[in-house]
Amino acid sequence: MTWEPQPEGLQQMIAILKQSQSPDTATQMAVQVKLEELNQYPDFNNYLIYVLTKLKTEDEPTRSLSGLILKNNIRLHGNNLQPEIIEYIKQECLMAVGDPSPLIRATVGILITTIASNGNLHNWPQVLPSLCDMLDSQDYNVCEGSFGALQKICEDSADILDSAVLNRPLNIMIPKFLRFFRHTSPKIRSHAIACINQFIINRSQALMMHIDTFIENLFHLSSDEDHEVRRHVCRGLVMLLEVRMDRLLPHMGHIIEYMLQRTTDTDDSVALEASEFWLSLAEQSICKEVLTPHLPRLAPILVRGMRYSEIDIILLKGNVEEDDMVPDREEDIRPRFHKSRTHTIKSGEVGAGGGDGEDDEDEDDDGLDDENSLSEWNLRKCSAAALDVLANVFHEDCLPVVLPILKETLFHQDWVVKESGILALGAIAEGCMQGMIAHLPELIPYLISCLSDKKALVRSITCWTLSRYVNWVVNQPHNQYLKPLMEELLKRILDSNKKVQEAACSAFATLEEEACTELVPYLQYILNTFVFAFSKYQHKNLLILYDAVGTLADSVGHHLNTPEYINILMPPLIDKWNLLNDDDKDLFPLLECLSSIATALQSGFLPYCEPVYRRCISLIEQTINQDMACKTNPGQCDQPDKERMIVALDLLSGLAEGLDGHIEVLVANSNIMQLLYQCMQDVLPEVRQSSFALLGDLTKACFQHVHRFMPDFFPILGQNLNPDYISVCNNATWAIGEISMKLGEETRPYISIVLKELIAIINRPNTTKTLLENTAITIGRLGYVCPVEVAPYLQEFVRQWCTSLRHIRDNDEKDSAFRGMCHMITVNPAGVVPDFIFYCDAVASWMNPPSDLQQMIQKILHGFKAQVGEESWRRFLDQFPPHLNERLVAMYNI
Repeated sequence: MTWEPQPEGLQQMIAILKQSQSPDTATQMAVQVKLEELNQYPDFNNYLIYVLTKLKTEDEPTRSLSGLILKNNIRLHGNNLQPEIIEYIKQECLMAVGDPSPLIRATVGILITTIASNGNLHNWPQVLPSLCDMLDSQDYNVCEGSFGALQKICEDSADILDSAVLNRPLNIMIPKFLRFFRHTSPKIRSHAIACINQFIINRSQALMMHIDTFIENLFHLSSDEDHEVRRHVCRGLVMLLEVRMDRLLPHMGHIIEYMLQRTTDTDDSVALEASEFWLSLAEQSICKEVLTPHLPRLAPILVRGMRYSEIDIILLKGNVEEDDMVPDREEDIRPRFHKSRTHTIKSGEVGAGGGDGEDDEDEDDDGLDDENSLSEWNLRKCSAAALDVLANVFHEDCLPVVLPILKETLFHQDWVVKESGILALGAIAEGCMQGMIAHLPELIPYLISCLSDKKALVRSITCWTLSRYVNWVVNQPHNQYLKPLMEELLKRILDSNKKVQEAACSAFATLEEEACTELVPYLQYILNTFVFAFSKYQHKNLLILYDAVGTLADSVGHHLNTPEYINILMPPLIDKWNLLNDDDKDLFPLLECLSSIATALQSGFLPYCEPVYRRCISLIEQTINQDMACKTNPGQCDQPDKERMIVALDLLSGLAEGLDGHIEVLVANSNIMQLLYQCMQDVLPEVRQSSFALLGDLTKACFQHVHRFMPDFFPILGQNLNPDYISVCNNATWAIGEISMKLGEETRPYISIVLKELIAIINRPNTTKTLLENTAITIGRLGYVCPVEVAPYLQEFVRQWCTSLRHIRDNDEKDSAFRGMCHMITVNPAGVVPDFIFYCDAVASWMNPPSDLQQMIQKILHGFKAQVGEESWRRFLDQFPPHLNERLVAMYNI
């Protein structure tokens, strides 16, 4: 196809492209409108490709911009363009691959990739053969341009290139790329490695056939003078470590030696790729063995890599000490993600928290999350993460190497060096805790003194490092460490630097989680600091402060419920609450915070509960109505943000849990049950998860209002017993257990809806501990209220039931579940016989069973003993570990 532009059309086109480079916003807006209009004309895209590829008299930025606008058009409207226009664009792209200008070649490459991935590669069969043929061109520009395009295609379409759909083009491409590893041009060498690197992680068959040649060529390029080539070599070796360790193992000594050099490369991008190697190596079983001899060289390199560069300090405004009066920019505030309520059971291990840790996210694991303007991965973060994971591999064995480095850096005169030492001390905390304990009496007071360092970046990293050691601090005499630490952290919460405020709030939240009720004596001081911070903080840190207040409420619980504390804390929170609109995102963290406070204050929250309750109902209603409007008129209105509904449901759960029966009046005078019915059927799992949590809490607080909805609610609960959505399934399971305890015998018609699913969950391999425990308790509770219906299935779940509940603490849930098991055994004693040893193990897990439950268990044990006879019973008991035997004798007199 030959197409020629109209001269006046071309002039108009150039004028628009020039205008769109104007810094003036109004001009840019006008250009956008004009471009949308021009999109109505089919040959508009022909003009765009013409300017990019043919109009050599025009300046490069204008030509390139023309190509980028065309790329967006193809991405958005490619399927609607006439085939002959697409063909014309393809033909022009392939002819322009070797343009003399690197910028135009790169733009053409982007365009080719967009067409290829938009219409799938099999709709453009000639593109790969054409580009591969052009690699052999004697013209450097043609070779480089086609390689640039191929690299982008390999990045975008790695999977399909290795599939039978295209007749496995990689079988030809990989050997061809390998030939260019020794090309005279560094740019070409760099393209060749980058192309092949795309196929390592997927273990592409074509690459695996040539793996030894590939590795040999990588080694050949290891000391290349070009930094891009070195970067791609490091990248390739890091990925090979994950997928073909067997091939690297014979050369591991040399590779480690090479990576030690590259980790200190003068080019930061190379050093960063090389640092990734240590992170990957730490995950390999051979790490300790191969790395031990090199650790004395590696550790100082990593700590050196943690120093801020001069550019980092400029970007972080590291020399600006006081900025707390400077308003935040909206773009600096990262999105927060609300974590919906999950019902967990207290495990029996000493010091275990509410959950089992399987979904606890350590949100700030490298102490570097606050570096927002540097939020991209960089050498400092990678070095710190590498030291952290290696400390978890070597544990105390790395301290002889690391301690001298810490001595040298921690007390250094140059604040940048000192700061990197404090970061390193935090990085090794998890892996080397046992070995560090001897040094902490000296280090913790030193770190506490660093909290008042004159450099803000030193103060902020010290907050994080101290948070990594608070577990030790909390378990020492309070006056010695906890009190001074707490006082200094509270001062830092009121620091004049925003980064320090943020780090101090995060560290204090960690301290709250570790110290829990140990903080009660200091509550007034803590609350006064928080309230002062409310008046002082800018937008971003206010959101983090809400978290710290909510965590405090979770940690000290009902100790917060005194008039004095309520009068300090609630007025500023209610002021914020009244200022925020329903659609303000800042309402979410405030609602979360209030949810924790309502649960902690219990009846103390009564004066505030009605307006809070009404607003939550209103938020849920608005979201449901907006959602329905979108379904009835698709495209006519914005999709609702369902997070506000989730947070509102969770706050209502907090109110129900905290206020208990006092919530009854509010529930009676609202449509909460109808709203809950809709939320329980929402397509979003998180909405269902929070709905079932609220259903369980309302069941406990005011069942009279839940009761009549059972025929509607139970089938929905049954449909959500799907462990693929683990948190939804967990909360639905828990709610069923709570409802059955209130319904009693009336649960009978619903047993068939849920029992089979619950038995399937408890027998499913790799089910998480929380879900297993909740499922076992709910099955026990169903057996408690309807033993005749559940007991016939005893054989199907009794062993898993016993092993799931042997670790949980004595509490009401455990009590009702074990009573249910006793009822079921009474109805169907034969069902427990094959697994009776597991039952004995489970009943021995009680510390102090209620006396009537103890008698029920004793009766079953004695009944079993009488049935098998004295001798068989002796033999049976001999199978038990001695401590279990002693416990059973002491508790149940057997």
